[in-house]
Amino acid sequence: MKEIIRKAEVLIDALPYIRNFYGKTLVIKYGGAAQTRDELKELFSQDIAMLNFIGIRTVIVHGGGPKISAIMEKMGKKPKFVHGQRVTDQETMDIVEMVLGGLVNKEIVSLINRHGGKAVGLSGKDGGLIRAQKKPIRKVTPEAGVSEIVDLGLVGEVTSIDPSILDGLERSGFIPVISPIGVGPEGETLNINADYVASAVASALKAEKLILLTDVAGLLDKKGTVISTLKKSRIAKLVKDGTISGGMLPKVQACMSALEQGVGKTHIVDGRVPHCLLLEIFTREGIGTEILSA
Repeated sequence: MKEIIRKAEVLIDALPYIRNFYGKTLVIKYGGAAQTRDELKELFSQDIAMLNFIGIRTVIVHGGGPKISAIMEKMGKKPKFVHGQRVTDQETMDIVEMVLGGLVNKEIVSLINRHGGKAVGLSGKDGGLIRAQKKPIRKVTPEAGVSEIVDLGLVGEVTSIDPSILDGLERSGFIPVISPIGVGPEGETLNINADYVASAVASALKAEKLILLTDVAGLLDKKGTVISTLKKSRIAKLVKDGTISGGMLPKVQACMSALEQGVGKTHIVDGRVPHCLLLEIFTREGIGTEILSA
């Protein structure tokens, strides 16, 4: 009996959060271990289905870099990166689109639907969802100490989001699952960083939250302790002293951009924790790092 009562208390504890977020939209960037480990895939899809059942709208943007690299190597093509960005020629772009829009996207859709959700797979090409342009990147030459612009090929950055297709799906109770592929000004297909796509989608939808799943406990300070809450005004200082660096930098930049465009709150969450979404949304403590505009 005590165990049954405890379960009821857990549900009651979640009630204020369910009431607060009912009918609102959360944009979730899905990647890392949560997307590659079978048990975490199942738990993530259960979380999404549950949120949908209780009236919280979710939009998922997924990555898939490790899967792309694995398929490329199987096909005899060695992946190349510059400052963490994949060099994407036309052949690589074909593989990226096949893996992200096909294998990865449809697996996520199938898992959510298996748990009772109504997920629909999209790429940024569907309905003109993601407009993009080629992204230039500067690389410093160590010998000369000067920077030069490197052509990464078909790598893009978001120029605009048309959320009309997402609005229609959400009103009908569907869960959009988006692969981060955009369309350039000449109709070319462009590969885009999923963190930035999630940020742009959250901004266009004026989402209540942007949640980025990672493979770390959150943003760590110099002592290795998770910074549970961070105000946007502190970020420049933390970048300057090296606290925010490497792969965490684009995630923090994505959060900042979303906040500037009207998103309520942003979160960097450890996707390796079972039911990480429910813990972040339905508990006072949450997990990971919450970044606020003020």
